[in-house]
Amino acid sequence: MTDIAILADETLDVRPRGNRVWRRLRRNPEFWIGGVLVAFFVLITVWPASVAGLFGNGDPRACDLANSRGAPDAASGHPFGFTIQGCDLYASVVYGAANSIIVGIVVTLGTALIAIVLGLLAGYFGGWVDTVLSRISEIVVSVPLLLGAVLVLNSIESRNVWFVSAVLIAFSWPSAMRVMRTSTISVRSRSFVTAARALGLPTWRILLSHVVPNTIGPVIVLGTLQVGAVIASEATLTYLGIGLQAPALSWGLQLSQAEPYFSSAPHLLYVPAAALTLAVAGFVLLGESVRQAGFHSLNA
Repeated sequence: MTDIAILADETLDVRPRGNRVWRRLRRNPEFWIGGVLVAFFVLITVWPASVAGLFGNGDPRACDLANSRGAPDAASGHPFGFTIQGCDLYASVVYGAANSIIVGIVVTLGTALIAIVLGLLAGYFGGWVDTVLSRISEIVVSVPLLLGAVLVLNSIESRNVWFVSAVLIAFSWPSAMRVMRTSTISVRSRSFVTAARALGLPTWRILLSHVVPNTIGPVIVLGTLQVGAVIASEATLTYLGIGLQAPALSWGLQLSQAEPYFSSAPHLLYVPAAALTLAVAGFVLLGESVRQAGFHSLNA
């Protein structure tokens, strides 16, 4: 079999499945609801100013202590009220989306990259490589994500988006790595991989051209499900006082700072909590719809 024939064989195998997945996604209302929510939060992450000025002052740094914890007042152009510092709460929540969403996306991409590389090596080469990498993943997975993050972050005084993301990545990759390893083991003995070896193609080309395209799908599906969980984890850590720090803006930080005033100013809880819930729900719905479509296409 020639190299062109190998690629043709893969194309015939992949394209119909991709069409089946898209047809199922189009018919799934969860996909559209999740997609709209994710698109909205990505929009306010990239261009917050386009949305923050819809109600009142669109600058989250324009504050007046005279308005501290002010109740929602639609007549004055602040229908969501004011923060503890007297800033427009709506604008603060909009700008707070950036750090929360960035952490979720960075952690998911970083986790996927580590999982793909390590899972590919473990599954394809096997032997002592598989043994060493599998034992390392078992050690890491034995430490619960939040517990490990608490232990590390609690020992650091200065915590920003990138450091929090790095810590979450360090404890998040084993599950995706195992998925990638299992997929690689199932693919490495297939005919097109065997034919590529027989043609004398270098290992790196076999991995990149033939193994990765046929094994990366489950990792992508897992990643879409993971984003929402990571956003919730970051908010939890920040709420506990060991995540992001002021003057950064994030939903967890807003909830943490407003905790003493929940009873007297409940809007300080409802608005950022609603944004956090919608963001997590959007990513979960999108990821679950992709997972269902991929599962049914494989069993069609």
